[in-house]
Amino acid sequence: METQTRTSDADVPTLGLGSVLVGSLPPALMTEAAPERYTVEAVFTRRPERGEITAILGSETRDRLAKAGYPTVEVTISDRRLEIANTNLEELRDGLAGVLADRLAEISAGVKAKQDAAAVRFQEEAAGEHVRAASVALLARSVIFATSVDRRPEPGDSSDHDSSTTDDRARIDDWTAEGGHGR
Repeated sequence: METQTRTSDADVPTLGLGSVLVGSLPPALMTEAAPERYTVEAVFTRRPERGEITAILGSETRDRLAKAGYPTVEVTISDRRLEIANTNLEELRDGLAGVLADRLAEISAGVKAKQDAAAVRFQEEAAGEHVRAASVALLARSVIFATSVDRRPEPGDSSDHDSSTTDDRARIDDWTAEGGHGR
């Protein structure tokens, strides 16, 4: 089984159309029985991503086609193919192919910009979470569960260093006497 994994969005090319699937065209083309309009299947240059598919099939694409003079043209997606209905090869050659190519490039750039922005937000959130977690750990380490008698002198305190060493030694002795030395 073959799987695809993307290591970086930077190397994903712009979505486009490569060629027309000639085998999918009506067999009667260039004869008297040829239909005036039909579905033309074109192969994508790569598999479209979910966001690209949504935009291709969305109302903005239909509006763009209508404004460009192709109000009856409809597009659908089947795997790695764009199915362009209610058109013909001449219409595609004379301008529709360019309109579709421009729309796909626009969609691809828009999806990539959203993905890049999401990646930046994720990195910023991760960095913020790292700082927050470090701050929590630092604060937690500052908590000392000791009685006022056992507390160590504060920095700059005039207490004698030997008394803290004596206190430490007393705590170690208590710990050992309680069985904490690994019996």
